[in-house]
Amino acid sequence: MSFLLPKLTCKREVDQAIKSVAEKVLVLRFGRDNDAVCLQLDDILAKTAHDLSKMAVIYLVDVNKVPVYTQYFDISYIPSTVFFFNGQHMKVDYGSPDHTKFVGSFKTKQDFIDLIEVIYRGAMRGKLIVRSPIDPHNIPKYDLLYQGI
Repeated sequence: MSFLLPKLTCKREVDQAIKSVAEKVLVLRFGRDNDAVCLQLDDILAKTAHDLSKMAVIYLVDVNKVPVYTQYFDISYIPSTVFFFNGQHMKVDYGSPDHTKFVGSFKTKQDFIDLIEVIYRGAMRGKLIVRSPIDPHNIPKYDLLYQGI
C-alpha cells in the first residue's frame, strides 16, 4: 500500500514538508518499502489518509534515502512515525521512555485516528507534548539503544 502515499526522497523535500504544512498534523513514516511491518503500517496509513485529510498530511520517508533525519531522530527501529504541527516537532507520551516517535505499527486504524485527533487538538491549544489515547497493550514494546556512550 506504500504506493498510495506520497514519498519524500531527500532532505530538501522533508525540510519543505515540515515548513509548508500548516494547521495540520504532518505524519512522517520512516521505514523501507519492502519491510513487512512497514507495509502493514502503510496499509493503515493509506486507509485513514482520506478520513484524516482535514487534520493530517501523511508522507513516507525511506531511511536509506534521508540518513540525516534517520540519525537526527535516532531511528534504530523501523517503522518509526514522527509527528509535526506548524513546523514544531510534536511529542507524545506513550508510556515509554521515548516521546519523540512511535515505533512499530499501529494495531488498528482507530488507534491511529485517535492519536492524530489528540495530537491535532493538543497542538491547536499550543501543547508540544500530549498523552497517547492508545491502549498500552496496543503499543509495541522495545528497548532503547544508546550507541557510543
